[in-house]
Amino acid sequence: MPNQSVLPPLSLYIHLPWCERKCPYCDFNSHEREIIPEEAYIDALLADLQRELVGVQDRALRSLFIGGGTPSLFSPHSIARLMDGVRARLELTNNFEATMEANPGSAEAERFAGFFAAGINRLSLGVQSFDDALLARLGRVHDSQQARHAVRLAREAGFENINIDLMHGLPGQTIALARTDMETALSLQTTHLSWYQLTLEPNTVFHKRPPALPVENTLATIQDEGEALLAAAGLAQYEVSAYSEQGKECAHNLNYWSFGDYLAIGAGAHGKCTFEDGRIVRYAKLRQPDAYMEAIDIGQRVSERVLSDEDKVGEFMLNALRLNAGFSQTLFEQRTGLPITLIAQPIERLVQRQLIEVDDDVIRTTALGRRFLDSVVAEFFSD
Repeated sequence: MPNQSVLPPLSLYIHLPWCERKCPYCDFNSHEREIIPEEAYIDALLADLQRELVGVQDRALRSLFIGGGTPSLFSPHSIARLMDGVRARLELTNNFEATMEANPGSAEAERFAGFFAAGINRLSLGVQSFDDALLARLGRVHDSQQARHAVRLAREAGFENINIDLMHGLPGQTIALARTDMETALSLQTTHLSWYQLTLEPNTVFHKRPPALPVENTLATIQDEGEALLAAAGLAQYEVSAYSEQGKECAHNLNYWSFGDYLAIGAGAHGKCTFEDGRIVRYAKLRQPDAYMEAIDIGQRVSERVLSDEDKVGEFMLNALRLNAGFSQTLFEQRTGLPITLIAQPIERLVQRQLIEVDDDVIRTTALGRRFLDSVVAEFFSD
């Protein structure tokens, strides 16, 4: 049987749920609020983290990710207090990575030096587009000039590892506009680029009132041209929507995709924890920020479930097959506690269809498989 005692690496996700304006495509747990109760929320986060320490099991923290909402609306003082609280409660690995999402708006960008001083060493900028008309359609509060300036300020603040979030398939976007967006992003020479297609998610304004989006042939051409530009710029694809310089991959997201563990604090945050007896538990926190802060039992879980063997297989494959490098059979057994023989039949079917390849110990999707990833992953879910 697989070794149940090998616990996965541990990360921490922190959710800061407020934003200046809710974007019409956004389905995250984010809330518009003019005045943010920073002190009270940091108090709640640290109390929440204290409760989560039971899931640490003597592991050091390899990464944290502060997401939102718009975390850069918080002051550097509040972020420093949060980071100090994390360091006081958890041991950090030598190569610890602390990522924070930030808007490129002028007010937030002026705070970058303070965030870096607080211990944030990777910044993820939600640019989405460098075209002002497209940004307006997306409901963004910054413009293209502010986006470029934000990258410069991030470098001046000390950040060497900078990610740009860029979307394509936007309302009214042509192939030429998409190409210009990519060329502009690459000209800024950041170490990492997250590039993904706009999707119309339920419970969003765009889902209720869908905008006119590019047709499939246009989307395919945008994808092909974008991938060629990224490769020519030396940014290698290592995951479905992630490209980076060698050694600059996002450590936090790599832990997600390799079925690692992550504590979760903050309103609506989701976590995953593996225990030495083989149990894998997923959980979620209260979604509404005020209810989260005011709860008598701060950090209480509104949902918690132990994964079945079928869940473990499906969820591992859902994540690991996103990686271009795939995964080792040993990793599957360590992270799920299940024998690799359990997935031998669907793997063989997918190999025959040229959607998956097996190279010694490594299982990965082919280029064709990555284009039909949803169908590939579906093979590993019982229903």
